[in-house]
Amino acid sequence: MTEPPSPAPSGIGRYGPRPCTLVVCRGCCCGDPAKNPGTDHAGQLARLRAAAASGGRLSVRTTDCLGPCGQANVVVVQPSAEGRRAGARATWVGWVLDDDGTDDLLAWTRAGGPGVAEPPATLELHMIPPPSDARRRRGR
Repeated sequence: MTEPPSPAPSGIGRYGPRPCTLVVCRGCCCGDPAKNPGTDHAGQLARLRAAAASGGRLSVRTTDCLGPCGQANVVVVQPSAEGRRAGARATWVGWVLDDDGTDDLLAWTRAGGPGVAEPPATLELHMIPPPSDARRRRGR
């Protein structure tokens, strides 16, 4: 008699559970040295990618313009599978322009990110509403 197959693990099949994902805006304003000339945009992205490649609890991807250009550089922190199970939703962070902001993002994702760990207090000051939430509040 054969045994039934064991249930599939939660997450993304054989690749393991889904980690936090940092969606880094690199559209019209974010990552633009003319808009924020004192920021090492390429260095920031390289640090985030290196953290993801070193077995950290995150993945990184870039995207075109996310919308809140007045708050560049914008990074959306998508929760891990564990965070989603806890009810977390994506968290939008603006003004990620220096090493301190990048350090805070990395520390939070290493600790588990949305739904798993509290963000550093300084990072909370950079949290912004998603564009659709802002439009809804203005009645558009």
